[in-house]
Amino acid sequence: MSDYTIENQSSQNEEYERQPVPTSKLKDWKSFLGMYAGEHAAGTEFVIGPLFLTTGVSAFDLIVGLLLGNLLAVLSWRFLTAEIAVKYRLTLYYQLEKICGKRLVTFYNLANGILFCFLAGAMITVSATAVGIPFDMEMPKLTDTMPNSGLFVIIVIAIGAVISIIAARGYDTVAKAANVMSPFIVLAFLIAGIVAMGQLGVGSVSDFWNIWGEGSEPFPGQIKYTFWHVMIWSWFCNAAMHIGMSDLSVLRYADKPSVGWTTAAGLYIGHYMAWIAAALLYAVYLQSPEAQQLLAGGTAPSVAPGPLAYNAIGVFGIIAVIIAGWTTANPTIYRAGLAFQAIIPKANTFWVTILAGTVATIAGMFPAFAMKLLDFVALYGFILAPMGAVIVFQHFFAERWGVIKDYAEQRGVNFNMAVLLAWLISSGGFYLLSVSQGIFLSFLTLPAWLSCGVLFLLLSRQLQSK
Repeated sequence: MSDYTIENQSSQNEEYERQPVPTSKLKDWKSFLGMYAGEHAAGTEFVIGPLFLTTGVSAFDLIVGLLLGNLLAVLSWRFLTAEIAVKYRLTLYYQLEKICGKRLVTFYNLANGILFCFLAGAMITVSATAVGIPFDMEMPKLTDTMPNSGLFVIIVIAIGAVISIIAARGYDTVAKAANVMSPFIVLAFLIAGIVAMGQLGVGSVSDFWNIWGEGSEPFPGQIKYTFWHVMIWSWFCNAAMHIGMSDLSVLRYADKPSVGWTTAAGLYIGHYMAWIAAALLYAVYLQSPEAQQLLAGGTAPSVAPGPLAYNAIGVFGIIAVIIAGWTTANPTIYRAGLAFQAIIPKANTFWVTILAGTVATIAGMFPAFAMKLLDFVALYGFILAPMGAVIVFQHFFAERWGVIKDYAEQRGVNFNMAVLLAWLISSGGFYLLSVSQGIFLSFLTLPAWLSCGVLFLLLSRQLQSK
């Protein structure tokens, strides 16, 4: 794929959307290490770290909760996603089509692709907060939902165009970009965290611990996070990728299942060190007269990543935020492109990915996706994860339960009703429970996932027997 060009994209199989990845194209752990480090030590981290502070989290809940939650996520990638990816070497979308049927999986792929576009859009917003600094751009506020200036829209369009072209050139280009950029981003987070600790006067472990202390009341419009909120949310913030099986599309290139351990590089650098470093940057800002005035007036101070990084490490911080947004948005748009490609398989892969990038760019114009990232990430993981249970439960339990594997393909079915009912009952039922009882949505992601898998087996056995 290193010779991948726009001209030779006429062949539908260059990204192997509808066939197993051939042995000659497999990659070892080094290709994935940089990609996962780049994707997870990236733009989202500049937003999520500060957002944890807005929830009034305590030191123990943040530090220990993240430690255990990320461990559970790594284990999910290694023993579920990587195992199945290497076994079949198919994209999520084609593997679901073989189980669900073409008509049903089209609806799922559309939802999947759009949600990934929204996530990528949030990262374009993040990069825009850095690009806008030299132009004295008004930064999005925590409560903003609509574009707040024409300059913001222009910057988002420019960034979105660059990111979309990189993603459209295929997996090799995405992986190479991440490998080049990720060391720079990791260094930026580390330096920013050290500088922020100096600005906060941290001279000992107890000083560091006291930044969060016993926690505080959440900011206006936020809910209070406990240890369980932090641990469960950090486990399932990437639920769509691991237990939702989206990363089958990436890990199908792995030469062995143990490549799944490389996700630890992304999580413990990105979802641990980087989140804490970004929270420190926000803690510095909260001590400023501007932030104190906003808090006194009952308004939550902005969490715009560009200014936070710039105040700590100057121009280096601006560059880091821009690149960090790219390294998250690139593979996310790539995944979205594959989802849309599964809907219109005869379409040119390059232009389908450009379409995904266009949708992401439009989403990036609306700051709500970035400013409400904790809630959005929890929601998209909750929606998409249960369908991954269909693949997992078929792989591990189909024969034991007497269920035909790849039923839609084997029987020429376009719409597998067992899958639809399992997905709707589990996702819809637990979402209604969350809304009616005020239960934190991430707490219900695992129950919904398990419920969907079990219902899939039960309903499949009953419907197939008829």
